[in-house]
Amino acid sequence: MPKIALVTGATSGFGKAIATRLVRDGYHVIATGRRQERLDTLAAQLGKALLPFRLDMMDKAAIQSLPDALPEEWRAIDILVNNAGLALGIAKAQEAEISDWEHMIATNVTGMVELTRTLLPGMVARDRGHIVSLGSTAGIYPYTGGNVYGATKAFVEQFMRNLRCDLLGQNVRVTNIAPGLCGGSEFSQVRLRDNAKAAAVYEGTHPLMPDDIAETVSWIVGLPPHVNINQIEMMPTCQAAGGLAVAKGMKD
Repeated sequence: MPKIALVTGATSGFGKAIATRLVRDGYHVIATGRRQERLDTLAAQLGKALLPFRLDMMDKAAIQSLPDALPEEWRAIDILVNNAGLALGIAKAQEAEISDWEHMIATNVTGMVELTRTLLPGMVARDRGHIVSLGSTAGIYPYTGGNVYGATKAFVEQFMRNLRCDLLGQNVRVTNIAPGLCGGSEFSQVRLRDNAKAAAVYEGTHPLMPDDIAETVSWIVGLPPHVNINQIEMMPTCQAAGGLAVAKGMKD
């Protein structure tokens, strides 16, 4: 029987590319997201190997009831790809909207934790599985305006590391992928709420693209079951860490 993967945030960007790649690799994929029409379109393109399933990552009750809501033959999930997430705004902390912070925490942290906790016991009972989470270089390198978004991705990284410790002795693998500058998704449009400003982010660059992330996920989950990739940090060649900053001329 084909392995079963569940990919969150599969209506666009990374999630759509990952779901598509895993189906082509021979997996059966449960594609989740809030926009049912996009999930249905993806299912029409990829066939019966993809199961569209509407899921809001801010709906705890829906997440907790997910296993029982799936068709029985889709319940033994082998791979969970925690992809759903977002950034909102680039304002400095003292100017940011608290509602944006709450939304990012609810989706990037709470929703991811809830879904992982919901599916993990089944993986442990079957003594097989793989949890792949999409972190970010924003969780490693701080930058002005990154504040809570960066903090949520730092949480993802540390949560994955601690899961690996908790799962020592189990054949359940855990991986954090931390991409840098990525184009070809709705990330910047959502964050900046302005299509022109979002397009300007990528002007003159050759960023990572969703297919690059999908290729990475495909490689990680396809490795022999005794191999665990703890973390991958990836950037396009046009990007590097910014280094330390110094403010001069400050008053005492």
